[in-house]
Amino acid sequence: MPTPRRTLTTVAVAALLLPLSACGSGSDGGGSTDASGKVQGDITFQTWNLRANFKDYFEDLIAEFEKKYPGTDVKWVDQPAEGYADKISADAAGGTLPDVVNVSPDLVAPLARAGLALDLDRAAPQYAKEYLEGAWASHRIPGTDGTYAFPWYLNTGPLFYNKSLFEKAGLDPEKPPTTYDELFTQARRMAERTDGEVATLANVPTIEDFGRYGVPLMNDEGTAFAFDDAKGVQLLTEYKELYDAGALDAQALTATPESSGKKFLTGAVAMNPGSALDLANFRKQAPNLYENIGITDQITSTGHANMYVMGVMVNARSERKPAAVAFAHFVTDAAHQMSFARQVAVFPSTAGSLDDPYFTKEDGTDETRVRVAAARSLKTAVNYTPVLFSEQMKTALRNEVARALQGKESPEEALDNAVRACDRLLRQQG
Repeated sequence: MPTPRRTLTTVAVAALLLPLSACGSGSDGGGSTDASGKVQGDITFQTWNLRANFKDYFEDLIAEFEKKYPGTDVKWVDQPAEGYADKISADAAGGTLPDVVNVSPDLVAPLARAGLALDLDRAAPQYAKEYLEGAWASHRIPGTDGTYAFPWYLNTGPLFYNKSLFEKAGLDPEKPPTTYDELFTQARRMAERTDGEVATLANVPTIEDFGRYGVPLMNDEGTAFAFDDAKGVQLLTEYKELYDAGALDAQALTATPESSGKKFLTGAVAMNPGSALDLANFRKQAPNLYENIGITDQITSTGHANMYVMGVMVNARSERKPAAVAFAHFVTDAAHQMSFARQVAVFPSTAGSLDDPYFTKEDGTDETRVRVAAARSLKTAVNYTPVLFSEQMKTALRNEVARALQGKESPEEALDNAVRACDRLLRQQG
């Protein structure tokens, strides 16, 4: 299941370099948006690395749908995590895209622009009110009108911290940082008092970190990036100071979520983002860490946590649009999202679902504490990563951040270069 931050499995989503601009404008889905009519016929449903762990769930769900709509037949195909974006790209270019496709917002963006993603605001507007506003908006594409996928499961997570490391550095283990100023101050103190042996953070700032810091990421039209403003430069300058002080791990420039997680497990870093799933891993692999684990909210200057969202897209050229829309909605309706969320540590995107006692009542366990806190934050969370921010753009930003941290460029020069590179890639997408 492709949720970020090691929640279930980690995947690097390749850029969708689709030469599909001639296929459609994205405004009419490359065909009729009429999804009315009888729900019948054969459709294909594609998921993203879910069969191994959830085979029974999806087989039961499909059987339930086919019983509800006699005359339908859903063929389920599951693709591996590796190469998923390339598979979608090839199917889109070859005209073999399935009727219903599991996507993330960055994957749906080029498909929408190519006219291959059905605009649900035109084809099925009656369903919008069933979902959290922020979740429904997550599959909108700047520069186009419409919503191009049903929101499915959401995820977010807290910051974990090692109380024993805080205590050894003379920091109050019951008062972790709650603002960026506190984070930067405590991180420098951690490095100073451990003679540089313990860093507080293990990752360089990503586009979502700039968003959480309150940096404007794009202009309102979605035609240019804007994260090189004064606030963006301020954040990168702070990270440069942390890096020089040993408060940002020395290997952060090449870190992956897995390597950062291992650093946290071994006590080399004091804080790391994660999810409720990590607690079981801590208990099994690092019992000493588990006994000293601290849990705190994401740090943000905006008051809104970051939301990771997965979606279910309908192929705009499906010959069975009524059945495809009906099934995509069936997969993502409140009842089925709640059922899925009870099997794995994800959260439903449907309105009102997060008020269920499962997400509001604590039972004294850390797992429940994380779940309740995450559910509360998701009600107002946003997906900071722009849907047009491709993997190539992420690489461009990361490379420039690395140059700034190494002192090869000033933070201002690095971000100006990153914005120019991302704007160039954005024009190529169009």
